[in-house]
Amino acid sequence: MKKAIYPGSFDPITFGHQDMIERSAAIVDELIVGVLNNSEKNSLFSVEERVNMLKELTKDIPNVTVDSFDGLLVDYMKKSGATIIVRGLRAVTDFEYELQIAQTNHVEYPAVETIFLVTNLKYSYLSSSVVREFAAYGGDITKFVPPQFVDRIYRKYNIKK
Repeated sequence: MKKAIYPGSFDPITFGHQDMIERSAAIVDELIVGVLNNSEKNSLFSVEERVNMLKELTKDIPNVTVDSFDGLLVDYMKKSGATIIVRGLRAVTDFEYELQIAQTNHVEYPAVETIFLVTNLKYSYLSSSVVREFAAYGGDITKFVPPQFVDRIYRKYNIKK
């Protein structure tokens, strides 16, 4: 059984994340969307909020579960029994960083393989930080995030649309 983890902060969820989840779920038997709990990061949404939003987003994809973790990804993988990491690549600069992390993870846990999916061209510019910046200034984020999350994001900035 091919069990994979798609890790990230997902703060907030974007159409790019949704695309990666759907595509990776189609190539593995089980996909865990792993929300990183990074206490050093000042997040827009709590870990619990992000997990709940991802569960809402993936409720109709039967082989996807959502969980949170802290610490090293490889430790979480050992605990969950996953051996595949799914990462998205938007640009060449992503590859350099992701390759280094993939090699380090493989040294630490030799059973781990990392697969890279090239981001859909229509989302290649998109990141959670772009969404947060647009939302903070009241910009239109409807082209960036699934509709059920738009108002939740604006509310975090006390913006009514």
